[in-house]
Amino acid sequence: MTYRMVHVGLGSQGKRWLTEAIPPNVEASRIEVVAAVDTDPERHELAREELDLSPERCYTDLDTALTEHDADCCSVVTPPAAHEPVVETALSYGLDILSEKPIADTLEGSVRIARAVEAAGAKMGLTMTHRFDRDKTTFRRAVEGAGPVDYLTARFTGNVRERGYYSPYVHEMENMLLLDGAVHHLDMLASLVDAPCERVYADTWVPDGADYRGDCTGLVTLTFADGTRAHYEGSYANATTLNGWGHEQLRAECADETIILDNRNVERFGRDDDRTGGSAGRDDGERVEPVERPTWTNAWLIEQFCDWLDGGEPMPTDVESNLQSMAVVFAAIESSETGEAVDVQALLDEARAVPQPQ
Repeated sequence: MTYRMVHVGLGSQGKRWLTEAIPPNVEASRIEVVAAVDTDPERHELAREELDLSPERCYTDLDTALTEHDADCCSVVTPPAAHEPVVETALSYGLDILSEKPIADTLEGSVRIARAVEAAGAKMGLTMTHRFDRDKTTFRRAVEGAGPVDYLTARFTGNVRERGYYSPYVHEMENMLLLDGAVHHLDMLASLVDAPCERVYADTWVPDGADYRGDCTGLVTLTFADGTRAHYEGSYANATTLNGWGHEQLRAECADETIILDNRNVERFGRDDDRTGGSAGRDDGERVEPVERPTWTNAWLIEQFCDWLDGGEPMPTDVESNLQSMAVVFAAIESSETGEAVDVQALLDEARAVPQPQ
């Protein structure tokens, strides 16, 4: 079935949707974009160029777009603080929703959205893009075949101290590292563990010379209910980009294997009793062949969303499941502010206990 979609948000990330994620799914007849919405009319030219939409199908107001066009679903690619009102409007028209991360800019807002989706009987998925990139998928499948995981590490470090590389609003975000970058990286770590995260400790800061209002560098430690541990290092403000966006390093320490993803290459190092106490060289690893499939990241996630709408299994990143990843991120934010470890599930329970607006 071809689903009629209204696309909301034509900023920098919205442009990637229009040029990379949406076209393969239009060509495959999974979706038809019937309208595009952005509060800045100067951005409408992008929708006209990339999606061949007429000016009459480009709007500054979502409610007007949905009044004038029948739709089945809505894609949300706006700044996080705008997600909740967009979702509320889409649900009022009976639409299913595919949204950029995070669910909302607060944990309480994320819970409200999840409850609203459930109350409406709708489906909502999140595009946790990194988890569905080719290198991370290859890494995940290698880890799944390696037996129990003892601990995991992730590193994302880059030299993007100054404005001009990212959208200006990113430089003004509170808790910039955790809400913009680590929201993907911590989700990736959590997806590799078959147990909920129990405890998070985080230390974040803004290094001298970095042009960010919110903390852009940090270290995070996670403990999961089954005893697995994970450690995350993230920075937008290092002197050198060792593992920049899309080229992160991940490592899984398993009982009989060490599996490493570094700059999009995956290697496995088997246990070798003859080398006990000695150091393994990088040439001792076995390269893991990359997984093959037609599309990746958001293009693949749109495909998963359409399969779900067709009656298939829910997306792994459906809104209810994704609340766990949001709880990890907001626990890290609280820990960085208080200097104390935070109970993740207790924090999520507190957010769920907040009375909902009538």
